[in-house]
Amino acid sequence: MSRVCQFTGARTSTGRTIHYRGLPKYKGGIGLNISGVSRRTFKPNIQRVRALVDGKPVWVKASTKAIRSGLIVKPLKRKYGWTRDQKLQEDGS
Repeated sequence: MSRVCQFTGARTSTGRTIHYRGLPKYKGGIGLNISGVSRRTFKPNIQRVRALVDGKPVWVKASTKAIRSGLIVKPLKRKYGWTRDQKLQEDGS
């Protein structure tokens, strides 16, 4: 399963961690020296949620940034006030 948001396109990206040793010059040292550089990955916070896509609820993968910003419209958990007329309309179409 890919770790990609279907709305923002956020995906795993790569970068580096840099380790320093030494005391900074402004603190009286001779400066910071790089003692190691290693690769790392930045993973987006992907959630599997139900969202309305083209009027139908489907399971999608979305980043929490997309969920909080309102890009995702979640379906109602219950059909409050569901009437027989609405059911007949749905079955007919």
